[in-house]
Amino acid sequence: MSHLTMIKLLNRSPLGRQSSHYSANLRKIMITATLGITVALSGCSLFNVYRIDLPQGTPITQTQAQKLQVGMNQNQVLYILGSPAIKDTLAPNRWDYIYDYQAGTEGERKGITDVKNASQHLIVYFDGNGIVTRIEGIETLPQS
Repeated sequence: MSHLTMIKLLNRSPLGRQSSHYSANLRKIMITATLGITVALSGCSLFNVYRIDLPQGTPITQTQAQKLQVGMNQNQVLYILGSPAIKDTLAPNRWDYIYDYQAGTEGERKGITDVKNASQHLIVYFDGNGIVTRIEGIETLPQS
């Protein structure tokens, strides 16, 4: 084979002029795929799923709790505060009003802070006849 024949064969090979078209097409496909994946993944972080607010227990304020007085009966306490979060069967003369709150999407928009670990905890103690004898935890409740 002469050197002229070798040159003609190299010019006809796919690595000649066609390789630049092949690499340009591959580059376009890679850029398009990369942009598509980037847009798809960024959409996941831009639009969050709606989360509901999670209030647990009875929200009570100091104003409401200060209406309670020693000597009231259980029905009067129920009327002022509502049902307690905990009525322990082992301590039936003690009612616990606990409130926790975890802000969801709406709560975060309004700037409502979370209330965690039973930091709002009111305890009402009764005697054997169902009369209030002691009230604890009014200072843990919000003002209004």
